[in-house]
Amino acid sequence: MKKRKDQCGRRGEKIFSNICVMPSLIGVLIFFLIPFGIVVYYSVINNPIMHDFVGIENYKKLIETVAFKKATANTVTFSCIAVPLAVILSLWFAVLLERNIPGKSLVRTFFLSPLMVPTASVVLVWQVLFHNNGTLNQIIEMFGGNSIDWLKSSYGQVVIIVMFLWKNMGYNMILFMSALAGIPRDIIEVAKLEGASGWYQFVHIKLRYLSPTILFVLILSLINSFKIFREVYLLTGDYPYELYMLQHFMNNTFNSLDYQKLSAAAVLFSLVMIVIIAILLAVEDYFGKDVE
Repeated sequence: MKKRKDQCGRRGEKIFSNICVMPSLIGVLIFFLIPFGIVVYYSVINNPIMHDFVGIENYKKLIETVAFKKATANTVTFSCIAVPLAVILSLWFAVLLERNIPGKSLVRTFFLSPLMVPTASVVLVWQVLFHNNGTLNQIIEMFGGNSIDWLKSSYGQVVIIVMFLWKNMGYNMILFMSALAGIPRDIIEVAKLEGASGWYQFVHIKLRYLSPTILFVLILSLINSFKIFREVYLLTGDYPYELYMLQHFMNNTFNSLDYQKLSAAAVLFSLVMIVIIAILLAVEDYFGKDVE
């Protein structure tokens, strides 16, 4: 009799858990899975009216598009530089701020302030600094140099990378500082008693415990690197040649009502992101498997 009651109790808990999870599952289905299925469908038909199946023809046309090639090259270049810098520098500052150094509060304020500033305000500051008649060019001209149109030159990527780092490093630092505070102190103390150097402690102890946080920050920074479109768009408009990103291509393709090309680009982008995240998860699992 008692066993039967326990079984009924477990069954009731399971039903209650499923009911609680159901709204989230329905939301994911309606707002993510079904729309993504529609995007995949549009990527393999000729147009929304005829609905003729064309297979990978839209993907071939997409890959041959000059604008897509330029957008992909710019986005890959930006992400490959900005994302590692965002992770490495934020981790370095987090480790540095663990110590009792002068000006610690000032450094924290400098990197945390962008979290409270709207994107439009950040863009306004960057326009004042890097515009053709901006503050930086005025300083250069004071010393006899020639002004540079920073956002329309080859230096545009550098300007956007600096903006990306300033805007995202503060949040990354908070995550790393929290993870560093969670490392067992007794392990660090034992390492110090055994004569381990600070570098050895960081590489062989702290990095092991930080591996899940590093993975999270890496994925978060990668996602944020693709969201830099807002800042670039407000700074340079629809067609910035040196800063033409994948988001520009998708936005302009949407405006031109080329849904097939847009859908194919979205599917390819999703597949690439899935592969990258799968690789990162495999690497984290390999290096962090010995950490309990």
